Amino acid sequence: MADGTVSVIPARAPVRVAGARILQAVLAALGASVLVWLMLPLAPGDPVEMILAARRITEPTAEQIATLRERFGLDLPLWWRFVHWLGAVLRGDFGLSWRTGQPVLAGFAQRLPATLQLVGLGFVLSVGWSLALALVSVRWRGAWPDRAVLAYTRIAAAVPSFVLALLVLQFVVVGAGFGLVLSGGAGMTLLLAAMVLGLDRAAGWTQLLRATLLDHLSRGPADVARARGAGEGRILVTYALPPALLPYLTAVGVSLGGLIGGAPVLETIFTWPGVGQWVLQALSVRDVPVIQCFVLIAALAYVGASLLIDAVALWLDPRLRERTA
Repeated sequence: MADGTVSVIPARAPVRVAGARILQAVLAALGASVLVWLMLPLAPGDPVEMILAARRITEPTAEQIATLRERFGLDLPLWWRFVHWLGAVLRGDFGLSWRTGQPVLAGFAQRLPATLQLVGLGFVLSVGWSLALALVSVRWRGAWPDRAVLAYTRIAAAVPSFVLALLVLQFVVVGAGFGLVLSGGAGMTLLLAAMVLGLDRAAGWTQLLRATLLDHLSRGPADVARARGAGEGRILVTYALPPALLPYLTAVGVSLGGLIGGAPVLETIFTWPGVGQWVLQALSVRDVPVIQCFVLIAALAYVGASLLIDAVALWLDPRLRERTA
């Protein structure tokens, strides 16, 4: 402090942040589940008939329809079905898949590790790729490396990830022979799918970090370091990068939940044995227990990632701890 006193940062600040984020996680998961329950009845078609068709019963009898409707509680009011489902979830029971009749939680436990592999590798690649490209772009700003990075970010930001995945499948897998069209869990397929996921996310992160780095390079500490004879590379890494990481990490945390939410499409394209194909099949027949479980996982992943980023931000910048005190 200016008067010579020592500022003590209360230890309760991280606890308050964690408590607020946990409450947000509960509210976000509850809100997402309510939204799904309200929207699913608006979809066309009778879910019972769609489930029977998925079981290859194309001409069900009235007795079969009534039996299945009673078994899954579809003859009850929507609000009561939601309350019953929520009570079961609080006990750790996510119910049975309407399509397969198997426990939903067991199905996710079987498929989720493959999805986490894909999302984890894609996340690592996207963070490393965006950090490297932003630093290269700023270090040689105005030169051809900077122009190349800007061109990549604009193209990648405009092209949807599923389009990029189809191009990779056509020209890399089929054309060049790298990987398998029907992967069955092959390692090369994991790498290709993770690269597509990483390149898609890294574009926006690179743009944000580049802009923040340029802003901090024009501020006082960087000017003082230049006056003392420091090189541009050292100024970039020592004086611009640390403060620029805070907004960058915030964007990464916000997007991490989107990685899990966007995985099903890529898993289906690359036939990766994660939760993707299972969830998309559930959507096609309105298998509510599977859809709801996936929504809860995605919502909790989003808030959990935000909590982790908040913890890193508090560690990097003590001023944030003072604000939350």
